[in-house]
Amino acid sequence: MTIPALTLNDGHSIPQLGFGVFKVDPAETERIVSDALEVGYRHIDTAAIYGNESGVGRAIAASGIPREELFITTKLYNEDQGTDSAHAAMAKSLERLELDYVDLYLIHWPSPARNLYVESWKALDEMRAAGLTRSIGVSNFLVPHLERILAESGTVPAVNQIELHPYFQQPAVTALGAEHGIATEAWGPLGQGKYPLLELPEITEIATAHEKSAAQIVLRWHIQQGHIVFPKSNSRARIAENFDLFDFELTGDEQASITALERGGRVGGDPNEVN
Repeated sequence: MTIPALTLNDGHSIPQLGFGVFKVDPAETERIVSDALEVGYRHIDTAAIYGNESGVGRAIAASGIPREELFITTKLYNEDQGTDSAHAAMAKSLERLELDYVDLYLIHWPSPARNLYVESWKALDEMRAAGLTRSIGVSNFLVPHLERILAESGTVPAVNQIELHPYFQQPAVTALGAEHGIATEAWGPLGQGKYPLLELPEITEIATAHEKSAAQIVLRWHIQQGHIVFPKSNSRARIAENFDLFDFELTGDEQASITALERGGRVGGDPNEVN
């Protein structure tokens, strides 16, 4: 199965479906990522703060998949923001991943209390120029954070990875992104199990109609919304199920009924408060 690819604003392409390793046990990461790669995923999303970059690196090395067929993302954490510390953090991430470059490097949170995200953004631009990453972007940036780096750097992020699921769709952030050609990546695409999303009749009735699981319906909604999405699971069966999204399509009415679930229901941290 071929995963659709989106073209980023810097000309690089990204698989629209990937595999995330947030909260994946470092001791289990190699096995779980190896399962994902065997199922067919080629886009892996990790972060320094997850503590499992080394496991991702071992899985990549053991897979035998040519490097150019993979899309690997990692992230700069808050405590490493600043020019020199950002460069040092990237070097450590590449060492743990056993890679010469990543495909996408993100500022994990704006961490506004530190007031270093503009400086860090300029450091990421230097890393891109040095070939350490193909693309650069941000994560958890709200409209004021985006507007500031656009105004003070002149470099537009390729992506903004944000909390996004049916109860919390962040329309102002995604609209600003669309205006500037910034792709939206959705983390927590199924709401992280913090509300009964997969039991809602708006979802289960569509699942029954398509003979798919409720999770597949929500993930398909993301795909048709144009989001880049990377569900996670420790179960190979669920990993395979989450990959199986491209033999059906939601109708316009079905898409609209899921979009109408918006409730402003953030389940993760507030980017103005995570420092």
